[in-house]
Amino acid sequence: MSTTDTTDNIPAGQPAEPIGTVELGAGGPLVGVQGFGAMGISAAYGQTDDAAARDTLEATVEAGVTLIDTADMYGMGANERFLAPFVAAHRDEITLATKFGFEFREDDPGHRAINNDPAYLRKAVEASLRRLDVDVIDLYYMHRRDPAVPLAESVGAMAELVREGKVRYLGLSEVTGPELREAHAVHPITALQTEWSLFSRDVERNVVSTAAELGVAFVPYSPLGRGFLTGSFTDAGNELGGDDFRSTLPRFSGDNARANATLLAPLREVAAGHGATTAQIALAWVQGRAEIHGLPVVPIPGTRRRGRLLENAAATRITLSADDLALLDPIADRVAGDRYADMSLTSARPEA
Repeated sequence: MSTTDTTDNIPAGQPAEPIGTVELGAGGPLVGVQGFGAMGISAAYGQTDDAAARDTLEATVEAGVTLIDTADMYGMGANERFLAPFVAAHRDEITLATKFGFEFREDDPGHRAINNDPAYLRKAVEASLRRLDVDVIDLYYMHRRDPAVPLAESVGAMAELVREGKVRYLGLSEVTGPELREAHAVHPITALQTEWSLFSRDVERNVVSTAAELGVAFVPYSPLGRGFLTGSFTDAGNELGGDDFRSTLPRFSGDNARANATLLAPLREVAAGHGATTAQIALAWVQGRAEIHGLPVVPIPGTRRRGRLLENAAATRITLSADDLALLDPIADRVAGDRYADMSLTSARPEA
């Protein structure tokens, strides 16, 4: 699958001042209304230009994008280490989020397991603190739910980290509505992170309403459909490079990819009406879920380019009309392929 980079042709409207802020859940930290997903800055999507990536990180602070999201598994710890100098330079300006739950071994790249055991949690948080070179993690997520460990036991162990001052706030990722409610009863959950975009709306079935009821913020990852909604995929029938994570996802493969590429026509129509990019419209749609569902929504698009970061931030100033939404809302129902080959580790798993 080949791509084109339209970063240098961004329309006018880049933020002349930092974006607005929102409280990340009841009693949570104040963050920019759009965050930054750091996974792709050094992992998952092929080779990285380190200088450009670091310049992009600097642009987050300048634009008011203050929620910086990583995880211990991204690059098997490499992403956290890559972020450490930036974190040190801007510690008081950002809210730092990382995750545990995918057990990995830096000396054994083939080893993968889900582990929510309290003993493993202890090892994981200490390793993240070392790699990030910080004394405390602002927001600590359980990356995936391990059904072999009682949820109350795992969240109870996470709560101990808050009491000990190693972590400030707790988050969960890809849990169901009932699991969120169970966890919140053990210790307040500040944020729930799950995929949510014009291409992925399964979370609206039961998770979003529970989060709104409990005062939990929603942090949508992949709000641009892992790049599909940017409109940059010009030949969806070709395969991505073997070092690109998306090559393993059903939506980016063969007939599914070709079918999904045809779904962008209404997105392009709305973008033209606003003098915006398709990426900006896709982000504005996600941002608008906050008012529709009555909860804080802080999407975390990722990029390796300063220009793209500023383009994304400018999307926070776009308001979509009812006519726009009527064109965009049907897209998700027409998407071919699941968002993962194995949906058993997501909030949309069959038993949810």
